Amino acid sequence: MSIWIAKAVVQKTISFLPFKHSLNYLFQKHITKGVLLTDFLFEDKLVHCRNHLSHFSKHGSSKKEKSLEIGTGWYPIVPIGLYLSGFQQIVSIDIECLLTVESIYQTIDKYIDYAESGKLSAFITSIDPSRMEALKKIDRKIGSRTALLREMNIIVKIEDARKTDFVSDSFDLINSNNTFEHIPEEILRPILFELKRILAPDGLMSHYIDMSDHFAHFDKSISIYNFLKYSDESWQRIDNSIQPQNRLRYYDYKKMLSAQGLKIIVEELEKGEVSILKSIQRDKKFTSSSLEETAISHCLFVLKK
Repeated sequence: MSIWIAKAVVQKTISFLPFKHSLNYLFQKHITKGVLLTDFLFEDKLVHCRNHLSHFSKHGSSKKEKSLEIGTGWYPIVPIGLYLSGFQQIVSIDIECLLTVESIYQTIDKYIDYAESGKLSAFITSIDPSRMEALKKIDRKIGSRTALLREMNIIVKIEDARKTDFVSDSFDLINSNNTFEHIPEEILRPILFELKRILAPDGLMSHYIDMSDHFAHFDKSISIYNFLKYSDESWQRIDNSIQPQNRLRYYDYKKMLSAQGLKIIVEELEKGEVSILKSIQRDKKFTSSSLEETAISHCLFVLKK
């Protein structure tokens, strides 16, 4: 049995169990090592944060009052980066809070280590020195996730992003980091509608999307296009509810954003490998667009309303 199939079977099984997210965390921490806060993961998210801030500086408002992250994840890397860069309030929402007090302290320690070694400035140049000092002085006896995040002006909420309780036109920056690819299309459409509602008139959205087969991150014997071989029916049997993959392509997202009346002002694309895609016997669903567009593996959309 292929490694990725074994992982798919385990995660599919876990998805039917109580406390599925906690069980999946233990599985990925101890077996796949997919949730460890490595330098690679930390730096990858620092790049996201840097680019969100760069585009916000060029195309957003002059205010750093409120930001919103869609998809909190295991480590608050981008929210802490936004705090250090001067945002007054940072909100992160998800359908399940995966953060722990331990993972928050691990993220803080990474920031401090990178700052003291001089590596942080290579990623984020807008760090407020007073906030970095405040980060270093956070009381290590805080045992509440909510209280610890509050020290950094961060609020995490368990909320359905399709219908939030946020005031219209209230966020200066809305961002996501490898989140959209895990949301089914029928749910993502109303999420985008809601995000447009709560984005400030002069605000900015910045969304990173990883359109590669995430099983290929773990199993190098398959390509990042492996999941394009399967019909929707077959993929539904493979996919799971704890780390789902919608398999949407670049052109699907672009069409969806346009349908919501969002203006794409910047696109940054990773073209992928057409030669590898050609070697895959794709399902007919993925043959109607050009090989070049289908092969695009990652994208950043910067949007205004």
